[in-house]
Amino acid sequence: MAAVTTQAQADALLLDSRPAQGMWRERDYLWLADRGARRVEFAAGRLEELPIPTDMHQTVLARLFRLFDAHVGGLLGGVVRFALRLRIGEGKFREPDLLVLRNAQDARRGERYWSGADLVVEVVSPDDPDRDYVAKRADYAAARISEYWIVDPAAGRVTVLALRNAKYVEHGVFHRSENATSALLPDLSVAVASIIR
Repeated sequence: MAAVTTQAQADALLLDSRPAQGMWRERDYLWLADRGARRVEFAAGRLEELPIPTDMHQTVLARLFRLFDAHVGGLLGGVVRFALRLRIGEGKFREPDLLVLRNAQDARRGERYWSGADLVVEVVSPDDPDRDYVAKRADYAAARISEYWIVDPAAGRVTVLALRNAKYVEHGVFHRSENATSALLPDLSVAVASIIR
């Protein structure tokens, strides 16, 4: 009769068989991400665990989702999603806070992950602001995401970047007393004070 494996033994077996950082493959990452409870990004064979969102982070994100969903989902027939995996290149995945496609039938929209987006939003986490301002800016530009919003509650501003010649240029830096606008969605205007209070 076969011995029953306990959960602790199964966990130890998985830990012993996991790839070392730098050696993960895309299929390993997808297997883990499909089963894990934590948000994990993937690049250059390495996993990067994202911080658990704070109450403020979730509040800002919920306000943005409602605004984008009403505009893009309601008016344009597009789709907006929370923290869905985005494949931005061979062996590289990010999980933007919000992803937007102007057309809900866009072929880049997949069930396990999207292979592109028209617009992405990141709410800056205080643990590593450079992740959003520098690393993800470069990643999203390389992935040809047309527009990238960086929402920084601590600084009280929204930076909107538009892709021009494979690089992001500032469409605008908007503060609490201003309305943030989009280069991609010309009819969209968002009072920064309504999302960052």
